[in-house]
Amino acid sequence: MWQIQSNTMDNSKFKILLVDDEPDIVEFLGYNLKKEGYTILTANNGKDAVEIAKKEIPHLIVLDVMMPDMDGIETCRELREQKNLQDVLIAFLTARSEDYTQIAGFEVGADDYITKPIKPRVFISRVKALLRRLQTNTISESVIEFGNIRIDKEKHVVFKGDEEIALPKKEFKLFSLLSSKPGKVFTREFILDTVWGDEVVVGDRTIDVHIRKLREKIGDDYFKTIKGVGYKFEF
Repeated sequence: MWQIQSNTMDNSKFKILLVDDEPDIVEFLGYNLKKEGYTILTANNGKDAVEIAKKEIPHLIVLDVMMPDMDGIETCRELREQKNLQDVLIAFLTARSEDYTQIAGFEVGADDYITKPIKPRVFISRVKALLRRLQTNTISESVIEFGNIRIDKEKHVVFKGDEEIALPKKEFKLFSLLSSKPGKVFTREFILDTVWGDEVVVGDRTIDVHIRKLREKIGDDYFKTIKGVGYKFEF
């Protein structure tokens, strides 16, 4: 995955692919992103988007849901099936705000869901927040830092500043999963499969209980609940 080593990002290094069957929207979004210095690629349908993405490997794909022939959900699924595109950020931009549409988007691998209409400044802010996820302060393969949070995966310990925080095995595994991709929404089903696997889970609220404990120990602001979908880690 791409890594940015400083807190000041050079926007010209980032390629963003805009995909929408309405040319006016592509032109409008592209204009505002170009003013920020980003390199812009465009496509008017899902099939072309996949081909362009395979060739150009953008850092971020902004994808409309409602498109003829191949809709955004199917396009996202096909993008995620490409090995060299699995780490590309994908954000849906759509007028549809129903819970089931958002859930479908996250389940096929979307990283964010932006609802139309949206003001240019707000859209740019969301794009910048997404691209900040590519920033990493990795010291080594086993030690990762997020601000004043340090995770040592090899030793199974977490530090907040100079304070060592003791986490039981499942809490540590859950925290490691969520923090592996800051800002990404992990569905409840994926969390259960990854953290608990084939183990018997007692009660439907197992994940909620573990998230509550992590909030108490590490901080409430780091763990966000996405209603009807799952959880994400932000710093």
